[in-house]
Amino acid sequence: MPETTGASYAAAGVDIEAGDRAVELMKEWVKKTRRPEVLGGIGGFAGLFDASALKRYERPLLASATDGVGTKVDLARKMGVYDTIGHDLVGMVVDDLVVCGAEPLFMTDYICVGKVHPERVAAIVKGIAEGCVLAGCALIGGETAEHPGLLGPDDFDVAGAGTGVVEADRLLGADRIRTGDVVIAMASSGLHSNGYSLVRHVVFDRAKMSLDQQVEEFGRTLGEELLEPTKIYSLDCLALTRTAEVHAFSHVTGGGLANNLARVVPDHLHATVDRSTWAPGAVFDLVGKAGQVERLELEKTLNMGVGMIAIVPEHSVDVALTTLADRGVDAWVAGAITERGAHTTGAALTGDYAK
Repeated sequence: MPETTGASYAAAGVDIEAGDRAVELMKEWVKKTRRPEVLGGIGGFAGLFDASALKRYERPLLASATDGVGTKVDLARKMGVYDTIGHDLVGMVVDDLVVCGAEPLFMTDYICVGKVHPERVAAIVKGIAEGCVLAGCALIGGETAEHPGLLGPDDFDVAGAGTGVVEADRLLGADRIRTGDVVIAMASSGLHSNGYSLVRHVVFDRAKMSLDQQVEEFGRTLGEELLEPTKIYSLDCLALTRTAEVHAFSHVTGGGLANNLARVVPDHLHATVDRSTWAPGAVFDLVGKAGQVERLELEKTLNMGVGMIAIVPEHSVDVALTTLADRGVDAWVAGAITERGAHTTGAALTGDYAK
């Protein structure tokens, strides 16, 4: 009778040893995110965070958020650059938390791959860890899943979840906004992590551009511009709440500036943002021209150069702008809050962009 070989996990495409190697490589990066409240290290079944630290709050409210990076991961894969996409992941999560005034405490990640390449996985985690340092939060756990047969050997995706805390009487949002409040815009670092399905369709399918193509307006290749990491605003926003009176923040992600701003404006008020107060970066102009994309379509898909909005009372404008400038954040007065009229919505853009 011929000898038969039984099935195995490895034969099915899952390499446990490679996964263990990836964990060893990522440990040094995770360690850099450690906060005093974190107990233990990675490798356990759950990350531990000492909640007794919340005793200093009168009424602590926990905030949670989860997100991914979208099709930007495909550009990272094609360019073989894996240590920046984590900044995007952290920014998408923690800057949703800070909108309500919450301090990000910790994050967990989920990395799904077709095949575990230990150095590649470690590079992804390195980027996530670096993003957590920029956000002031800990990376306390995660999961790397190998899905052979569902994903190609070089395919991957990332997702993350975060938890933050805010004192109940310092919760920010629509309830605080008043007529006469001022809209302060904070510059984005580029496309951030939204709209890449449109961007990829325009630059690759329609304009037939390549990732290694030098673009004079960028001063670098198309790929380098498209892979520019998302700016992480959480510590800047928290600093702003300590120096100025802030009524609300709005994180400009999928849906564009007006739609995301409308999410924090109460029903009886209206936010107007004047396009002439800034000039969107060259990448937005390229996408618009290369794909003949109408302005309205661009504005409801991309951030158009604004990654975060702060709404403050008029008397806090100067100190808010000074605080942001001192922290290296490009910010400006972009609009105002008024009573909503019969034909106005929650937020709208007016005028033409500066040249």
